Amino acid sequence: MSAPHVRARTAAAYAVAGLVHLVTAALFTGSVLLIVVGFRTVVQPMMGLALLGLALAMRPRLGRLDPDLPTLREEDAPALFDLLGGVADTCGVRRPETVQLSPAFSVTVAHYGFPRKRCLVLGLPLWAAYPPQQRVAAVAHALAYAAPRNVRSRAFVAMALESLTAGSGAMRTNDTAYISWNANALAFGAEEVAAGARNFNIRGKTSEWVLWIPRTAVAATARLLLRLTLPATRRALLEADDAAARTASSEAAAAALNDQDLARPICVEAHRLVIETKTLAPRRSTAAPQPDFWEKVARHAARLREQRGSDATRGPLDASRVARLRTAPQHRAVITPDEPGLTRIADELRLPEKAVVDMMMRDGVAVPHEPAEPTVSA
Repeated sequence: MSAPHVRARTAAAYAVAGLVHLVTAALFTGSVLLIVVGFRTVVQPMMGLALLGLALAMRPRLGRLDPDLPTLREEDAPALFDLLGGVADTCGVRRPETVQLSPAFSVTVAHYGFPRKRCLVLGLPLWAAYPPQQRVAAVAHALAYAAPRNVRSRAFVAMALESLTAGSGAMRTNDTAYISWNANALAFGAEEVAAGARNFNIRGKTSEWVLWIPRTAVAATARLLLRLTLPATRRALLEADDAAARTASSEAAAAALNDQDLARPICVEAHRLVIETKTLAPRRSTAAPQPDFWEKVARHAARLREQRGSDATRGPLDASRVARLRTAPQHRAVITPDEPGLTRIADELRLPEKAVVDMMMRDGVAVPHEPAEPTVSA
C-alpha cells in the first residue's frame, strides 16, 4: 500500500478516535446536566444515570500494571535493564521503565499511568525456549513495534480503542441472566413464581433491545478504527522486523520468527511439568517447585528445534516475513550478550522465575490453540 494511502487512512483513524473521545465527553456532560437540571423530575435523572453508565463504560483508560505478575525495576535487575536499555537505544525507542514476568509465550509492551510509561511484559516460556541472541531479537521487535510509529500505540488512538473495547464488553448480552421455571404447576405458589420469572425475563429482553443500538454502534466503530489503522500497523510490524535484524542480526531475527511455532508445544511441556510436580511428587510442596523447571523447558525447546528443522514457520505471514529478512541485506549483531552478563541476568531473574512457576502451579498453564489460519501477534 502506498505511503499517501497509509497517511490518509491514519488521518481518518485520528478523526474517528477524536469522534470517540468527543462522544464520550458529550455523554458525560449530558448525563450530568440531565441529573442536575432535571433533579425534581423522575425521567430526566433516570436518563442521565443511563447515559452516565455508558459514559463511564467508555471512559479513557490510562492503563496499569498487572498486580499478579512479578515486577522488576532497574534497581532490582541492573544487568537485565542494561541489556534492555542497549536494545532500546539501538532501535531508537524509549527504554522501558519496568519489566513484568508472565507465564505466556510472548514478549509485549504495555503502557501504564498518565505519562504512558512503558512496561516490557516478558513471557518466561519464550525466554527459556529462545537462545540468547533470539531473546535480543524478540525484545527488539517488541520495543520497536510499540514505538509511536505504530499508530495503535499512540495514546490518542490507543485510548479510543480501549474505550470502545471496554464499552462493547460492558454492553454485551448475558445469556445466563434468565430464569427458567420448570417446576410442577401444582406446587404451592407455582403461578406467582412463574409470573415473576416471566416478568424478569421480559425486562431482561427489553434491556437487551435497548442496548442493541449503542452496542452495535460501538462494535462497528471499533472495527472501523482497527481497519483504518491496519496498513500503518502492518508497516510498523515490518519496521520492527528490520529493527530486530539490525539489533540481533538478520539470522537471529528470522530464527525468532521461525521459533514462534514452539508456543503450543512449549506450553504443553510446561503444563506437563506442573502436573508431574503435583502428582508424581506429592511430598514436594507446590510452593517450592522444581528448581530446574525452566532448564527443562529450555532443553525441550532445543529437542523440538532439532526435530523440526530450520525452515518451518507457523503460517503464510511468517513465511513472507522470514523470506523478506533473508533476502534483504544481512545485518550483523550489534547487541550480543556475553556469558558474565547472562549469568548476572539469570541470577536476577531467579526469584521472579520462581514466583511465576508458583503462579503456574496455582492457576495452571494456558495452552494456546492452533488457529485455523496462523498469524503472528506482535
